Amino acid sequence: MPTLALPATATLAEASAIARNAEEAVMQGVAPGGERPALAVDASALQSFDTSVLAVLLHARRLALGAGCAFELAGAPDKLAQLASLYGVAELLGLTAPPSSDSSPRPATA
Repeated sequence: MPTLALPATATLAEASAIARNAEEAVMQGVAPGGERPALAVDASALQSFDTSVLAVLLHARRLALGAGCAFELAGAPDKLAQLASLYGVAELLGLTAPPSSDSSPRPATA
């Protein structure tokens, strides 16, 4: 299974290099006529990132699916899941946003 390990910092400055690494990881997993393993993205090292990481992850997913591979994202920090949810791409990346820390009362539903 090809793996893409995201660095601790994934901002616009690092986006092109991470995208190239994603392309290389997908190509490593593609063998003519063979089984196509999933592209596993390890986000456990992520500490500092901006919205460009979402673009890179969506690019990696698109590459993987285009090559006939599945896309798996693991180790995503809660903040990444929240950001992906805010931009409406959490489901595409296989993320679920953690419950909001907003402690304001919710209206009762009937």
